[in-house]
Amino acid sequence: MAKVEVLTTASVVSLFSPKSLYLVGYGWLLGMSIWVTFFGGVIAYKALPRHQFGALQHKTFPIYFVISILLSAGLTGVWTLSHPNVQKYIQDPFVADVAQAYTLASVCLAQSLNYFVVGPMTSKTMFQRQRLEKSEGKNYNEPGVSEEMKALNRRFGSLHGISSLANLWAVIGLIFHGLWIGNTGI
Repeated sequence: MAKVEVLTTASVVSLFSPKSLYLVGYGWLLGMSIWVTFFGGVIAYKALPRHQFGALQHKTFPIYFVISILLSAGLTGVWTLSHPNVQKYIQDPFVADVAQAYTLASVCLAQSLNYFVVGPMTSKTMFQRQRLEKSEGKNYNEPGVSEEMKALNRRFGSLHGISSLANLWAVIGLIFHGLWIGNTGI
């Protein structure tokens, strides 16, 4: 029969260990990434008029990217410090601990690309397109839009695609890392 453990102040304080904080940070990052990628945006897209949806994304995505960058950078640092093989074999991505560090670093890099480069360019293009819609009196997807609108549509589509791929890469990397720590521990 299992021993019954009684909670004490000391046992609750001991919960705040590096491993448990790592797991909470990882869970936060994975859950947030899955929600934003597959649920939150889809729900907002279906529930809001297009311009309101764009304004919402413009406000929420930078916060999502910053939190993702901070958490993934923190996880990368903790992983590297707590796994000596990472520093010893840093140039060999086939060493499992190094592969995990690279995976976490790639999440940070993908979300940094989104925050610092692709996201601002996408927002700028979206707002240019909205201004042009007003001046032309047509939605971006109506027949007979100007060549300038067609160019903005192509640019927006490309940027949105790049952003989505970088974000999807982050989600896949986080799932890979989760499978790893689920099988081998932190």
